[in-house]
Formats: sequence, C-alpha cells, structure tokens
Amino acid sequence: MRRKKKNIIPLLLILLVIMVIAVVVGVRIWNSRSEDTKVIFTTGFNEDELFRIGSLSCTKAEFMVYLTNTQNQYENVYGPEIWNVSQDDMTLEENIKETVLAKIAQIKSMYLLAKEKGVEFSEEENATLEQAAETYYSSLTEEEIQAMGVTREIVLSLYQEYAYAEKVYEQIIADINPEISDDEARTITVEHILIKTYTTDGTGLRIEFNEVRKQKAYVTAQEIHTLATSGENDFAQLAAQYSEDETVRYSFGKGEVDAQFEEAAFNLGTDEISGIVETESGYEIIKCISTFDREETDANKIKIVEKRKNEAFGAEYDAFVATLARSLNESLWEDIGLIENMNVNTDKFFAIYHEYFK
Repeated sequence: MRRKKKNIIPLLLILLVIMVIAVVVGVRIWNSRSEDTKVIFTTGFNEDELFRIGSLSCTKAEFMVYLTNTQNQYENVYGPEIWNVSQDDMTLEENIKETVLAKIAQIKSMYLLAKEKGVEFSEEENATLEQAAETYYSSLTEEEIQAMGVTREIVLSLYQEYAYAEKVYEQIIADINPEISDDEARTITVEHILIKTYTTDGTGLRIEFNEVRKQKAYVTAQEIHTLATSGENDFAQLAAQYSEDETVRYSFGKGEVDAQFEEAAFNLGTDEISGIVETESGYEIIKCISTFDREETDANKIKIVEKRKNEAFGAEYDAFVATLARSLNESLWEDIGLIENMNVNTDKFFAIYHEYFK
C-alpha cells in the first residue's frame, strides 16, 4: 500500500538528530523562487550585519544567540562529537548554520508581517518580555556574553520579535475550527495482501509489468482471494505467506492512502474481505479489522487541525515573504562557526521565553 507523499520540507540531512530539530524548524526563504521575490546581493553591509530582510537586519550577535543555544542543545543530547558527522559532503555544522539562518529569517519576516497587520502588545506583555530578557541575560556568564557578543538590548529585541511572530500566527489561524467530527477523522485498521504489478531495476527505477506478467499477477491474486474467502485460512497468515508488502496491518484515515485502496477499505465492515482491488502498486486484497479506532481517530483530529492551521498561515505568510527583498553578507556568513569553548554552555534561550509565554 502506497501512502500519499506529503509536502514536508527536510530541514536536516542527518536523521540521527531529527528529534531535536523542533527548536529550529524554519522556512528556507532564501531559496524562494516566486516571480515577486526580490533577491539582492550587495556589499553594502555594516561590519556585524549578517543579512537584511525587508526593513530589518540581523546582526552576527543575534545569529550567535540562536546558533549557540542550538549547538549546546545538540551537545547536551549527543555530546560534542556529534559535529564530526557528515553526509553528502555537508557537515552537520554547516547544516545547522543554514537551519538557524532560516529560522531567524522566518521570525523576522513574521515580525514584519505582524507590524503590517497592526499586531500590538499590552503594557503587561511588554513588561513580561523585559522580565524574560533580563532572566536570560542574567543567566549568562561574562565569557558567554563575550563569545556571542550579546547585550541586554539584543536579547530583548530577539524576544520581542519572537513574541510578535507567535502572536501574528495565532491571529491568522484564529478562525480555524478546532472541532473535527468522528466521521471526518475516522481511522480504520486493515490487513492486506499485495501482489505487485511492477518490479525495480538495480537503481530502484520502477518498471511496470507487461500485459502478460500483469495477467499472471492477477491470476495469482484470484487464487489467494479464493483462499482468503473460503473461511478455512487465517488472513494474516496468508498475508505473511503471499503478500509482497512487508507490512500486513495498517491504520489510516481519509486522504492518507491511494484513492482506490481507501475507497475499498472504507466500504468494508469489520472482518469483511474486499474483492481484488487494483491500485498503483498492484492487486490488493483487503480485510477490515476495525471500522473505527477511537485512539487513532482522536489523534487524527489533532493532525487535521494542525494541517489546516499550517495551510492557512502558510498561504498568507508565503505571499508576504515573496514581496520582501533580502540580502546575505556572504563574507561574514563564511566566517561564522560554532563556538569551541567548553565554558560556553548557554542553552535556555527558548526555554526561558516559553516559561514566561506559556
């Protein structure tokens, strides 16, 4: 059974560290290719100015706050030797630099969007931001302050931009209905037997069967279907013996698998077995194990709401970003690297913010 491909932008090449990338997930706006995008390359930067986007700049110190906190979070989990990992001629350090660049550029873009939409903070919220900034800055040693080149004002500015980004996101998704019906989110569980109608060559390229081989596959599927519906054989055992998919049992909701497979599966009652269903993968025989999985359905409701939120925000955000001119100080970018100082351990920049803004 082939699941539909989802539009997920990979932020790391290294699967080993995917579990901690949530702190730096971002949009690679530097690679945008919209007709309205204005990409500018210029040498007219200040000495410590890393990039400009719209009317905002990002200094080296601002970038180093994000980068150093991310670096230490990785090292806390995997140790400093993690930076020796590389793949496809790109080191993890290079990959993290690019990911952090995307993250902070996204935050600044969202800050500009928030200002355009008239987002404001109350006096109480501004006071909370100042308290959070003071807490983080006070946690730094003099050695950390010097290594990152950071000041109280820089920390406050970063927290303000972060808060505006969160607030504009919440404003844009405010009208998304969080109530999803059981029917819409219904998740079922099936077992299946797949007889493929294609093969692959040594490079993994898919090669479709000719009509003769395809007919032989169909005959095989008919024979197995007879065994499955005779009442004398266990379906799971037949699947283990004959199916050309290593996975026998799947749980899924609507829109998550091939349309032909979904239609046949959702029309089955518990313990019912389908006829022979032709999909992109081949000939399928499906048995419904459960027409409704409460736990999986509730989890799917959360996924559906999050998808709708991301789609609503993404449409407005992408259109806005496409209008922003941006430029990168290439020479400064090449000079920036991780801080190799065991006394620079700061890793609470994001955690402290969320302590104040739950």
